[in-house]
Amino acid sequence: MRKLLITRVLPDANLAAARARYDVTVRDTAEGLTVEEAKAALRDYDAILPTLGDQFVKDAFTGQIRCGVLANFGVGYNHIDVQAAEKVGVSVSNTPDVVTDATADIGMTLILSTCRRAGEGERLVRADQWHGWGPTHMLGTHVTGKTVGIVGMGRIGQAVARRCHYGFEMPVLFYNRSRKSVDLPARQVESLADLMSQSDIVVVTVPGGGANTGMIDATALAAMKPSGIFVNIARGDVVDEDALIAALQAGQIAGAGLDVFVKEPFVPKALREMENVVLLPHLGTAALEVRAAMGQMALDNIIAWDEGRPLPQAV
Repeated sequence: MRKLLITRVLPDANLAAARARYDVTVRDTAEGLTVEEAKAALRDYDAILPTLGDQFVKDAFTGQIRCGVLANFGVGYNHIDVQAAEKVGVSVSNTPDVVTDATADIGMTLILSTCRRAGEGERLVRADQWHGWGPTHMLGTHVTGKTVGIVGMGRIGQAVARRCHYGFEMPVLFYNRSRKSVDLPARQVESLADLMSQSDIVVVTVPGGGANTGMIDATALAAMKPSGIFVNIARGDVVDEDALIAALQAGQIAGAGLDVFVKEPFVPKALREMENVVLLPHLGTAALEVRAAMGQMALDNIIAWDEGRPLPQAV
């Protein structure tokens, strides 16, 4: 029986399915594998089901390799050096499609919560500091009809765009490195600066790592309107976090909604202290049905590898 390492606890249905077929080890911790632990796992297991935070970087692939497949739990795989894996014969897959709607929903949650000051308002009520309704109390940003700019028009970007256009009558702009045709009313702009300057709300949905690391920097943020709202549902490393903090502290932009951070689970104190920032603990796919579907998709890729078939979601 092949040995399978699952690096985080998965939904019960996934664990039962895995144990029915493999000799399974499950790490009962929220912390990702270090580089040395990843290197040891590649030596000791036939298959690994990793996720965000597991350090399968280049140095992890330098020792003895027993593992044949890394079936990543999640659509983002910037924690895996795919080229290094390929060089030593380790296949890599991810879990696209099943995460699209759930992640887009969190994008809308952050748009609405940040614009309408929902986090701040809830804290006010919980602290028993709400002294009653008034015409000018807790005024936020009206969402309907505002222009939304999507950075990265892949599956998730398009799902956010549909919700914004059809649900909130929002004109949609998008920036994509390549030309993109989409089946909804949306206009592609030529540069990131164009998108940032023309949008009332900016939502980032690009993959993390590689050329996207730090793409939302001080220059990009400086192009935004002072009334602009910034939302990140991509990966933390896409944003220069220090530049974002500086822009918020200076009033250069009006607010931010963040589901991801550079050094998760660490969130800078400066962000935690600002009332105009909505912070979520990486809830993008946090629905049982979605997480179970992700786990099954990852297992399906492991089974395909085990049976000598192409990985359905190979990256």
